Amino acid sequence: MTGKRGRPRSAETQQSILTNAYELLLEEGFAAVTVEKIAERAGVSKATIYKWWPNKAFVVMDGFLSAASARLPVPDTGRLMQDVRLHAARVASFMTSPDGKIITDLIGEGQFDSGLAEAYRSRYFAPRRLEARQLLERGRSRGELRPDADIDLAIDLIYGPIFYNLLIFGAQPDDAYVERLVKAAFEGLLAEP
Repeated sequence: MTGKRGRPRSAETQQSILTNAYELLLEEGFAAVTVEKIAERAGVSKATIYKWWPNKAFVVMDGFLSAASARLPVPDTGRLMQDVRLHAARVASFMTSPDGKIITDLIGEGQFDSGLAEAYRSRYFAPRRLEARQLLERGRSRGELRPDADIDLAIDLIYGPIFYNLLIFGAQPDDAYVERLVKAAFEGLLAEP
């Protein structure tokens, strides 16, 4: 009988590590969080954390994702523009919340930490982009988008300005801005009635 090396991951221990990593992130910011602090607060050894995560960036990102994943549901109203408007408004609202501020902090820190940059790109932004892609592809399958619409470019046109305003100007896009943005982006994307 062959078994796996080491002890199995305890769900309670894992959740404690993720919760404490997230709380430290909120309290101190990414730069001040250390594996030592996470371990101390969670009541585990550093070795336990390193057994499950390769570095601080991954455990912090998992803590963030664990706390934030339910806050960005993907809508399905049956109408593409309404779905995209809701999704983009939720993204903008989330990014201006205390949780969203974490992402902007992580983006800043990622300029100096390539492991962190890879973690937030692959584990936060790639799934959000996939959600947007699924919304647009669902709309195309219902005949709401032109068949030749460039989905990737559409995602850039819709979501890029939100991040540009947040990260470059520190502006907080409201629902009216998102509505104008989505309407302008869709002018060239919608199928003829």
